[in-house]
Amino acid sequence: MGIEIQTCEPGRVTGTMPVTGNRQPIGILHGGANAVLAETLGSLAALVHAGPGGSAVGVDLSCTHHRWVSSGTLTGECRPLYERQSVASYQIAITDDSGQRTCTALLTCVIRRGTARRRTGHSQDATRRTENR
Repeated sequence: MGIEIQTCEPGRVTGTMPVTGNRQPIGILHGGANAVLAETLGSLAALVHAGPGGSAVGVDLSCTHHRWVSSGTLTGECRPLYERQSVASYQIAITDDSGQRTCTALLTCVIRRGTARRRTGHSQDATRRTENR
């Protein structure tokens, strides 16, 4: 796919992808390539949000293809729409070399935090379950 990540930080992930090598047989960018770029950027944003040891899994992706592209390099910019403890949604804007938007994608991910568990309530619940046996 040739994706290169430019920025990967909380609140913003950007990357580029060449059109060459990602075309349909008729010579324009394959819509699935837009989806791959969008999900790559959104998944990285979700992993940053999940924190060390966390994980993220995409559960819904939609792409609106605004205009076709036959050459050049695409740039994707991912911004959070909603980030919470167990779910996050992102908007990914994909533009061509002239800065015109070619695709808008929305990605929702399920978030799993790292192995460190919150102490509030967890150990107390386990103790209560043990005592009730």
